[in-house]
Amino acid sequence: MKTRRLGRNGPEVSAIGLGCMGMSAFYGATDKAQSLATLDRALELGITLFDTAEMYGPYLNEELLGEAFAGRRDRIFLATKFGIGYNADRTALAVDGSPANVRRAIEGSLKRLNTDHVDLYYLHRVDPDTPIEDTVGAMARLVEEGKVRFLGLSEATPATLRKAHATHPITALQTEYSLWSREPEDEILATCDELGIGFVPYSPLGRGFLSGEIKSIDDLAADDYRRTNPRFQGENFQKNLDLVAAIQAIAADRGVTAAQLALAWVLAHGEHLVPIPGTRRSKTLEENAAAVDIVLTVNDMARIEAAFPRGAAQGHRYAETARSSLNR
Repeated sequence: MKTRRLGRNGPEVSAIGLGCMGMSAFYGATDKAQSLATLDRALELGITLFDTAEMYGPYLNEELLGEAFAGRRDRIFLATKFGIGYNADRTALAVDGSPANVRRAIEGSLKRLNTDHVDLYYLHRVDPDTPIEDTVGAMARLVEEGKVRFLGLSEATPATLRKAHATHPITALQTEYSLWSREPEDEILATCDELGIGFVPYSPLGRGFLSGEIKSIDDLAADDYRRTNPRFQGENFQKNLDLVAAIQAIAADRGVTAAQLALAWVLAHGEHLVPIPGTRRSKTLEENAAAVDIVLTVNDMARIEAAFPRGAAQGHRYAETARSSLNR
């Protein structure tokens, strides 16, 4: 596994990490034994960056990783997030970046993760009611106490990122980025490059859609939250499927899978990008990990751009409930 540095002065991690959310939440029924086997295989493949969050479950995903890496904590770079959660009936999201919640959240995460420190601690969503300087200031105190090594933000605007970075160095920004979610190309990627901040694209495979494995909405479990995602609904689904078919054709010419091509496309956008595709299956993990060795030519990039230009994806990347929590 190749490695990359998270930010100009940040840690060295595997060039592709593992997003662990789907092992415990949101994508239908889970299989703990299967997930533990996949986490073991990730270590064997040289993957070191593992990404979780307090809200995944909630709590179940952190507990899973705490169990999986017991006695092997020194072999992984562990990232978790705090600051957002659903209400009891899952109809709305509550964001809390208050200093009091910073303290509450880290204590719970450390216990569930079975560790005395988190390598990278993200604010999952920016709290509009708490100045970012106050949130990051409280997070910085965790660094001073040795409970956290590096700080990160998720889905923050360039302006918010600059304010946060001026308060305490931000090591990584995590934001959705893929062939069908290219908003970071407006300012975010350039801002991260300018400030020396690593960029961690989540959902680099469009929540699995860009793999070409999802052919029908019926391929998703009844309780899979992607059924509520605008890009998986109605006419949007077929139009987006047509885009993926074009990517599959290019991938076939290169002798790789559509997922591998999509990941290689993300990786090609800068050495400070470390995508974290998620999966529960070892076979898919192996396929994703192999994408680090794919070098796309200028012609490959041009063909991909022509087949899947920016803005081609149909539908918003989030349903309204989740959209309301995004930093604007």
